[in-house]
Amino acid sequence: MKQLNTVEGIRNFIKDNKLSLIYFSSNDCGVCSVLLPKVEEMLKDYPKIMCAHIKIDEVMEVAGEYSIFTVPTILFFIEKKEIIRKGRFISIVELKENIKRYYELFIV
Repeated sequence: MKQLNTVEGIRNFIKDNKLSLIYFSSNDCGVCSVLLPKVEEMLKDYPKIMCAHIKIDEVMEVAGEYSIFTVPTILFFIEKKEIIRKGRFISIVELKENIKRYYELFIV
């Protein structure tokens, strides 16, 4: 998963990729560090989705720019539009079902 460190980097990442998923976390969030490998494993089934990770502790302005009020938060964009937003209590099963539906629509 690509590490992004600026708001401009996030904007370019979303703009440059048809399907993009961004994982927001915090350094002191235990749930964030446990969930990240599960998200990475799930995304192996979706090779066309480009993934990025942002530590909001290191890029504080990101929280305001993308309305991140809790971590972990996952944002999924299709053609620069936010389609899925999951935060705090994230079910990998539910997330995978949601992503699969959109992935099949846009990739097939």
